[in-house]
Amino acid sequence: MSENTSATELASHYTAQVSSDLDRNTKEQERIGAEIASLEEQLAALRHDHSVLVSIQKAIAAAPAPARAAQPSSAAPVPAPRRKVAASGSRKRAQPKKSASRVTHKAEKPAASKRAAAAEPAADSSASTPTTASASAQPTLVDLVRRHLTEQKEPRSAAEITTALGQAHPERTVKTTVVRTTLEGLVAKAQAHRSKQGTSVFYTVADASEAAGGAKSEGKEKAATA
Repeated sequence: MSENTSATELASHYTAQVSSDLDRNTKEQERIGAEIASLEEQLAALRHDHSVLVSIQKAIAAAPAPARAAQPSSAAPVPAPRRKVAASGSRKRAQPKKSASRVTHKAEKPAASKRAAAAEPAADSSASTPTTASASAQPTLVDLVRRHLTEQKEPRSAAEITTALGQAHPERTVKTTVVRTTLEGLVAKAQAHRSKQGTSVFYTVADASEAAGGAKSEGKEKAATA
């Protein structure tokens, strides 16, 4: 009789232990899933920034280099061929000076036009260069979910939060499964509460003291893993 009683107690003990381990394992999976979703979102933002930077680099490389200044030797006057001195030698000596000034004037015009043509594409490329500040300034999904819970006075389900975030941020693709995983991650960090009403699950934001305690424990875990 005593052997049957001890066997029953041992079985109940193991059953409770297994149930506790399963619950802890499930919560850990939810926490890691939320972190993976957040990291995937950050990776997508970094990839977007990378593509923008690559396009900027290509635009800079394709811009023509500024034309070099004309060398002094290229603008030097071309001497006229020497002629025999005639009776009116003074008048014939004055003509090479006029031709030299005309050559200098003609040489300066192409150099000025080249500099102007090189300056225009450089100005166009600098004006069309996009910035990446707007792409990197987007908040993460975890921040959006936490902020939405803070603004609510009543519990909200994952589907309701997904609908609200989709309307507030139409440029982003918000899925219910990812939002639910993020909410479970906040619950695991003591930054949100989970409650059931029938078969539905609702979430509310945690108090400031509880959220601070969850953030402190999370920091200790990261320091220990590091």
